[in-house]
Amino acid sequence: MPLAGGLAVLAVGAFLLGAYAAGATGHSQRVLVRRYLNAWTHDEFTRMYALLSPAARRRIGKPQFVAAYRTAAATATAVSLRFSHTVSLSGNTASVRATVRTHAFGTLHERLQIALDPQDRTHLDFAPMMVFPGLRPGETLSRSSTLGARGTIEAADGTPLAEGPGRTSPIPQVAGEIVGTLGPIPAAQRSYYDNLGYPADAQVGQDGLEMIFQRRLAGRPGGTLRAGRRVLASVTPQPGATVRTTINPQLEAAAIQALNGAYAGMTVINYRTGAIEAAAGLAFNDLQPPGSTFKIITASAALQDGVATLNSTYPMESKADVGGFIMQNAAGEVCGGTLLVAFAVSCDTTYAPLGIQIGGPRLVAEAERFGFNHPTGIPGALESTIPSAATIGDATAVGATAIGQGQLETTTLEMADAGATIANGGRRPLPTLLATAPPRFVTATTPQVAGEVQTMMQAVVSFGTGVSAQIPGYRPAGKTGTAELANTAGQANNTKETDAWFVGFVPDSSADVVACALFPANGYGATSAAPAVRSLLVAALSAG
Repeated sequence: MPLAGGLAVLAVGAFLLGAYAAGATGHSQRVLVRRYLNAWTHDEFTRMYALLSPAARRRIGKPQFVAAYRTAAATATAVSLRFSHTVSLSGNTASVRATVRTHAFGTLHERLQIALDPQDRTHLDFAPMMVFPGLRPGETLSRSSTLGARGTIEAADGTPLAEGPGRTSPIPQVAGEIVGTLGPIPAAQRSYYDNLGYPADAQVGQDGLEMIFQRRLAGRPGGTLRAGRRVLASVTPQPGATVRTTINPQLEAAAIQALNGAYAGMTVINYRTGAIEAAAGLAFNDLQPPGSTFKIITASAALQDGVATLNSTYPMESKADVGGFIMQNAAGEVCGGTLLVAFAVSCDTTYAPLGIQIGGPRLVAEAERFGFNHPTGIPGALESTIPSAATIGDATAVGATAIGQGQLETTTLEMADAGATIANGGRRPLPTLLATAPPRFVTATTPQVAGEVQTMMQAVVSFGTGVSAQIPGYRPAGKTGTAELANTAGQANNTKETDAWFVGFVPDSSADVVACALFPANGYGATSAAPAVRSLLVAALSAG
C-alpha cells in the first residue's frame, strides 16, 4: 500500500513537471511568433529571416524570402497589416488573427498560419503559407484584376476634352494640345501600379491631363484575390470619375495660335484663383534660365528689404564692375537712371550690382517665396530651382543670378506664377488644373512692393523693352527676358544662343490672367515672346 501510494505521488509529480515544461515551451514559442510578427509590421525582413532555423534558411535564401513577402503584399495590394496579440498553438503550427487593409480588396480578416520548427524550439520553420494571412498549406496567393470605364476629362466650361474608349473631343485641336496620351504602364512605374491593383496590361496616362489625373480617371481597380482555388476577396471595379479642369478652350486655342507651331511654351494662370487656364507646348517640361524676367524677383527683394526705392538712381553706363568681373550690357548699350527706368529698359549694369547689394541669402529667400525650390503641385511639371547662397558662390555669381543667369532653371509655369504674385498684390496663387480645387495662396511680398513692381512692369510696356506688347486702351504690365545660353558679347544678332521670355498681364481689366511665353534659342523677349503674350492677352480681354 505505501509502495502504491509512492508510485501515485511520483506519477502526479511527473505529470506536473511535463505540464510545466510544455507550458514553458508554449510560452517561448508564442514570444518567438510575436517577435516575428512585430518585425513584419515594421517591414523588417532581415529580423524576420534571422528568426528562421538554420535548416529553414538553407531551404530559402534571404533574397527569395524577402521577395516572397513583397510579392504577396503587392498581389494583395496590401497597405497595412495588424495582428492580434493572442497566438494559438496546434502541433507544429501557430496561428493568429490578422487584419489586412488593401487598395483593391478592402479590409481582409484572416488567420495567418506559421510553421514551428519541431526540432529547434528557439527558431521558426518556413512554409509558403506564412507569406500572407488566409493561406493554407500548399496554397499560393494570386490575383486577377480589371479596370472600369475611364472617366471623362472636361474643360472649365464642361466641354469634353477626352471621353469614351476613343478619348474623343468636339474640340480636337485644343484637346490634342493638353490631354496627353494613354499607353502601357512604364517599366519604372510597374511596381507602383501593381501595388494599386492595376492589371498588367492596363493603359495609363503617359503625359498631359491623362497622366496628371490618372488616379481619378481610372477609378478603383477590381478583381479577385485567391488563395489557391479559394476566393479570399472579390471586388467590382469602380469606373473613373469625370474630371473638370481649369482649361479655358478659348485661351488654350489662343495660346496654340500664339506659339504658331514654334518650339516654345506658354502658361496662362488666373491670378485670383491659381487656375491654369491654358498650357501649350513647353509649358511645364522645359527648364531654362529666366533671363531678365527674374528681375521681377530681384526688384521685389530690393524694395522689400529697403535696398532701393523706385526713385533710387544708378549711373548711366555700358559696363560695370560686378564682383571683379566687367559686365557689359547687351549690344553695349548705355543705361541706368532710376530703379524704375533701369527695370523698364532691362539694364543689367544696374541690376547685377543691385543683386550684390541684396546679397545671396536674401535673393534666394525671395525667389523661394515666389515659388522656386518648391513642388509645383502639378504632377509631371518640372520644379524651378535656385541654388543656395553658398552654392551660388561669389559676388559675380550673385550678380549673374540677379539678372536671371547663372544656375537658375525655370519654366513658364513658374514665371507666370511670379507675375501672378505681383498682379495679386503679393500673394502667390498655388497653381491648379482642377476646377473644383479651392484657391490657395502664399504671401511672397507686401501689397506695397507688389504695386511698385507692377508700376515698373507697366513702364516696361509703355516705353521700355516690351512696347511690342502694348494694347490700345489698356496699360499692360510685363517683363521681357533674353537669357544667354552662351557668351554673346559682341554678337548683337546672335538669336540662336538666347532664350526669349515675356511675362505679362493687364491690370484693372476683365482679364484676370497672367501669361508667360518662352521661345528657347529663338531671339529676344521683345521680338519673339512679347508679341505672343500680347495676342493671348487680347484674346483674354475679348473673352472677359
